[in-house]
Amino acid sequence: MSVTWYECKVKYRKMDEVSGMQKVKTEPFLVDAISYTEAESRITQEMSVYLSDSDEINITNIKVANYAEIHPFENSDRWFKSKVSLIAFDEESGKERKTNQYLLVQANDVKEAYENTESVMKDSMGEYTIPAIAESPVMDVFPYFSGEESELERLEKFTALKNSVPVTDEEE
Repeated sequence: MSVTWYECKVKYRKMDEVSGMQKVKTEPFLVDAISYTEAESRITQEMSVYLSDSDEINITNIKVANYAEIHPFENSDRWFKSKVSLIAFDEESGKERKTNQYLLVQANDVKEAYENTESVMKDSMGEYTIPAIAESPVMDVFPYFSGEESELERLEKFTALKNSVPVTDEEE
């Protein structure tokens, strides 16, 4: 099943670690959702955990993120956008063809992000290169499922929501 990631820019009050005062920040977060409406609902729910009752959030933008895959790694605190070029040989034209895809990889620095990207791609059948890795502004990623048994209720809600999408039959 393919996953659609939505990048949600959220404006909220956050404690500044340097000055110790609360400042208004706008930061991007990723959520796994079926639609823009669900993405808005999920980011509001996920962010409510970090806010007090008097604090509010303002969602300034929601867009579909262009990540092919998201790869969290333990003991890492930053997210990096890895550009991976898949190389295929086109037999008709006799030329190499590159297809780019972007991975979001968690790491502590660029070197570790490169190593993590290599470990993710090690089982790929085709050739590839990693032409670019840059730190991403994404603060956190909220997947729909983390694989824990306690998420059975969320899985049931997801399945019901997915099955409620109308299906159009094309008959000629």
